Amino acid sequence: MSILIKPIITEKATNHSEVFNRYTFVVDKKANKIEIKGAVEATYGVSILSVKTLNYPIQRNTKFTKKGLVTGIKSGYKKAVVQLAAGESIDFYNNL
Repeated sequence: MSILIKPIITEKATNHSEVFNRYTFVVDKKANKIEIKGAVEATYGVSILSVKTLNYPIQRNTKFTKKGLVTGIKSGYKKAVVQLAAGESIDFYNNL
């Protein structure tokens, strides 16, 4: 089971990584904070101060169109915000 699915690279996440030394990841829904901490430390070789998690629910929407009622779904996910120790960083663009 892979705990880390992908890093989140948005404008807000990049700003937090530069200013507060926090990095965000999409993680497995069943992973807890201890497992996330261990996975990030093992993958990137950094020491972690804190882990915060957020659960995003499934989003459903309905539209009325010429074809009739159209429904859509956007899957839910779990996001982890990881704060690193002072002087450490993660470079996502190194292995491109």
